[in-house]
Amino acid sequence: MALFGTLRKAPLSRAYARWSSYQPPLTKASMNSKMVDVRYEVRGAVPTRAKQIKADMLDGSRSYPFDDVIFANIGDMHAMGQTPITFARQVLALCMYPGIADGTFPPDVHARAKHILDACNGGSIGAYTDSAGLPAVRQDVCNYLEKRDGKPVPLDQLFLIAGASQGIRVLLQFFMNGPGANRKKPAIMVPVPQYPLYSATLTELGAHRIDYYLDESRGWKLSVDNLYELLEQNKEEYETLCLVVINPGNPTGQVLTKENMVDVIRFCHEKSIFLLSDEVYQDNVYNSDRRCYSFKHVLNTMGEEMKDFQMAAFDSTSKGFLGECGFRGGFMEVVGFEEPLLTELHKIMNTKLCPGTTGQIAVSCEVNPPKPGDPSYSVFQKEKETILNSLVRRADIVHRRLNAISGISCNPVEGAMYAFPEITIPQGAIDEANERSMPADTLYCLELLEATGVCVVPGSGFNQAPGTFHFRTTILPPEDLLTDMMDKIESFHGKFTLKYS
Repeated sequence: MALFGTLRKAPLSRAYARWSSYQPPLTKASMNSKMVDVRYEVRGAVPTRAKQIKADMLDGSRSYPFDDVIFANIGDMHAMGQTPITFARQVLALCMYPGIADGTFPPDVHARAKHILDACNGGSIGAYTDSAGLPAVRQDVCNYLEKRDGKPVPLDQLFLIAGASQGIRVLLQFFMNGPGANRKKPAIMVPVPQYPLYSATLTELGAHRIDYYLDESRGWKLSVDNLYELLEQNKEEYETLCLVVINPGNPTGQVLTKENMVDVIRFCHEKSIFLLSDEVYQDNVYNSDRRCYSFKHVLNTMGEEMKDFQMAAFDSTSKGFLGECGFRGGFMEVVGFEEPLLTELHKIMNTKLCPGTTGQIAVSCEVNPPKPGDPSYSVFQKEKETILNSLVRRADIVHRRLNAISGISCNPVEGAMYAFPEITIPQGAIDEANERSMPADTLYCLELLEATGVCVVPGSGFNQAPGTFHFRTTILPPEDLLTDMMDKIESFHGKFTLKYS
């Protein structure tokens, strides 16, 4: 009691002195340095400045030489004015508020909402679902994949996820078993150019990345011979465990041929390398002579020798024709996982609790849309065709207009939602960029933004062949706005070249 009384009577000045010596335990200097090294230019310096300009304009500023900002930096279809698919939004509305009267929506919408709500705990989408997602929606996906790829999909190999990005990040962590006494450092093969989710995630995990370059001179072709060469070059120090393929390509817009995909699978099989297939743009194909196959479909045609082949494939409701980015819906199929490994994957997914239920509903609407004869079919089909046909036209506008600009060259946009043109940057601009400690294509994109309001992403944010410069633009602005955007880029490029020549 005496000791307690002594503590109670300690001078306040001494207490404050102790408090004043407090140092924040978490600062940028003390945080995980791998996270500091992460770069994600899709929402980096250029888009950040674009948002600042937009905020200024909303506050009444008239100091910019343009009327609005065109955000062509990210594949967000709805942000660019796409009208939501009616069937999907009606199902979501009815699941969100089941009290909507019968007859308000078509009967197939009510049936789909019942199908989903019956699978929910307590009949409410506000309840947690299984960590792998609602079994009813997972079965919808399994049925879709069986029809697409030709073989049944076991339910326990199918996971609903909060957008493809979540599943990709989880799966990549499975390869991060550090070097041991008899083990080399793990490495992941990633395309260049690549979607920066991969470089950012591998940087955060402290993983080694082996870049394989897509051949721009051949329409961004994937060279399997190059994969063999890189494997040989890195074999002494690294164990290459996984190959990432993005098809259709982001940011490059190419669609792999079936023959190329067969060669990729054979390479992975021969070298015991896991195949990670990012297929979120499989519905976004604009070349009528090119069909987009899933790797699982191709694998299923390759015979009994491939029966133990391991891979994972990812899809998302953010792309395709739904474009429902904000709901964060997607799915992951794993192939060739034996029971102990599959159990571990389910365990890790359990720690995520569950993906958002609205995203799961969007997945159901994507993979199990209205069929001929259903009340919602004609509206659904018309909306889907309107969206995809417009994207075909927009892909042509971007490719044709960019190639018409002196100093810019662009491969055809066969698929996905982006063009990745190569730009010629004068030495004066390269010197200026060096003075400002930034890549030359970042300088180009910042000046493009300040002069025209067009926001695109520097190619350096996706990695690119040394000595080349690019930017990535979406093809998503409405057609009239897209034409205006191409006019702005053409005018700017000429002035930029003259300024720094």
